[in-house]
Amino acid sequence: MLSDALHEVLQRLENAARSAGRPRPHLLAVSKTQAATAVAELAAAGQRAFGENYVQEALAKQQNLNALALEWHLIGHLQSNKAAAAAAAFDWVQTLDRAKLVPLLAGGRDAGRPPLNVLIQVNIDDEASKHGCRPEDVPALAEAVASQSRLALRGLMAIPAPAPDLERRRTAFRNMKRLFDDVAARHPQADTLSMGMSDDYAIAVEEGATMVRVGTALFGRRITKAQS
Repeated sequence: MLSDALHEVLQRLENAARSAGRPRPHLLAVSKTQAATAVAELAAAGQRAFGENYVQEALAKQQNLNALALEWHLIGHLQSNKAAAAAAAFDWVQTLDRAKLVPLLAGGRDAGRPPLNVLIQVNIDDEASKHGCRPEDVPALAEAVASQSRLALRGLMAIPAPAPDLERRRTAFRNMKRLFDDVAARHPQADTLSMGMSDDYAIAVEEGATMVRVGTALFGRRITKAQS
């Protein structure tokens, strides 16, 4: 049952945080490609925040699950032509990685709603195949986001390079924590460091993650086609 998986993940997060002397991070359930019924089941067990990769897939689920008042995060690469729709549909965008997106997101956010929560995605391991800005570009992007009244700069996000030895990812997590601390020193409203997934979230918590993104450990293997 998904409720059992949620309980187990939360307990592991609690144990990792306690061992590291840190607060338990927020759990983002990665629901991309999962059926709306699975999201509803996990929501019934107490999970409120869900992460989606694609705007259109998320919109279909949101329509079906609107009565649940869930929190939706965009965690997939954001194309410029989807920025306005993402700003309207999501509570958080975790994948801002270039300056061009800043005015597009701000322009797409209705002034009658709270500011859109934004994380800057960092390509911390300089992978050619991965999205995200360079670490040295973070300060300028942070300033650009913070200057927009319809956006709320909340922090940073990263997906370190995969490595069979999980300890090798620890360096990337530590580098992200240092980068995050620099951003938070300049922008006190930045309170979120999103890093760590199903196979490495315990290490991420030890190194300072305040939010982890977990899919497989909650839902099991992903289905191949999203259902609504």
